[in-house]
Amino acid sequence: MIDTGDAALFERLRAGDGAALEPLMERFASRVYRVAHGVTGNAPDAEEVVQDVFLTLFRKAATFEGRAALGTWLYRIAFNTALNKRRGKRAQVEESLEDHLPRYTADGHREGDRSFLLADWSQMPDEVLLSEEGRAVVRTAIECLPAHYRVVLVLRDVEELSSEEVAEIVGETVASVKSRLHRARQALREQLTRVYASASAPALTATKAHATLTSPGPTANPAASASPPMSGGPARNPR
Repeated sequence: MIDTGDAALFERLRAGDGAALEPLMERFASRVYRVAHGVTGNAPDAEEVVQDVFLTLFRKAATFEGRAALGTWLYRIAFNTALNKRRGKRAQVEESLEDHLPRYTADGHREGDRSFLLADWSQMPDEVLLSEEGRAVVRTAIECLPAHYRVVLVLRDVEELSSEEVAEIVGETVASVKSRLHRARQALREQLTRVYASASAPALTATKAHATLTSPGPTANPAASASPPMSGGPARNPR
């Protein structure tokens, strides 16, 4: 079903009123960009995807049946468009997620610096995590994840969609989405541990990660932003 706040605009668009597209873009562009960037992994391709998504919205508005939220439908278009763009480029060697996960010795102990084991994550002030530097650290850690893990993390923890909605968007089972999300969170926490452990700074919980990634940055135009976490816009997708 479509959110009542967008219903009037969308009905105008369905009737062929192109002027209704701009306010819809203002509402959804930053979210579409984050999903596109999660798949493509780079800003120029993500910006092209945003343009393609809203062109598709204008052309195919009449085909929207209203069985899902408008945002979910746009996410689905964004995911497929970004995936096609990524597949259309020369094959790239994608880093394994295993490189980002903690390693353990044969006796079950964690490998690595002892500070990783002793790090106390409970005292880190939110203002540090939400700072420009904190956003950059999280952004870099997320961009290191393989695309099929990165996009699930973005949809679930940044856009705050349900596992069922994410599964519909990416065309996977709910069980597969939950498995990927769990491993993506593990990898993200490990990357943040490696960065912050020596300074006794905490890894982000899902809530803090969401706040960090969706905190407004200096770039006003979400489609022109070079990084999804810097984009503004509402943090919660309409149901």
